[in-house]
Amino acid sequence: MTGLYPSRGDTLHTEQKETSIGQLISDISNDLSNLFRQEVELAKAELRQEAVKAGKAAGMLGGAGFAGYMVALLLTLAVMFGLGNVMDLGWAALIVAVVWAAVGAALYAKGRNKLSTVSPMPRQTVETIKEDARWLKNPTG
Repeated sequence: MTGLYPSRGDTLHTEQKETSIGQLISDISNDLSNLFRQEVELAKAELRQEAVKAGKAAGMLGGAGFAGYMVALLLTLAVMFGLGNVMDLGWAALIVAVVWAAVGAALYAKGRNKLSTVSPMPRQTVETIKEDARWLKNPTG
């Protein structure tokens, strides 16, 4: 008759399987939580790294900008006084100012277009988080 009825060992074996499945689901949940936390930490690290690089570049560009400003100022004065030898100094200053206004407008337009291509989010991390979310919605597919 032992073949017709489940033995006590069979019941324990079934309970162990159920516990294992529950533990497996718990482990998956914990692993996903850890994965999302790690992705957030990765995003923070990427942003810090990019901010440091941007800060150094901005400092160098600031110094170069100041040097360029001084060169432009002195060249402007030289051109203005050079033109002042053939015309009134006021007209020479006006001509130089109009040239600088055109240069400034062109640089502004180009800079604005370049700035529109800057991405404030770390693309790689955002993509992996999206992939993780898609997988979480459909873990078997």
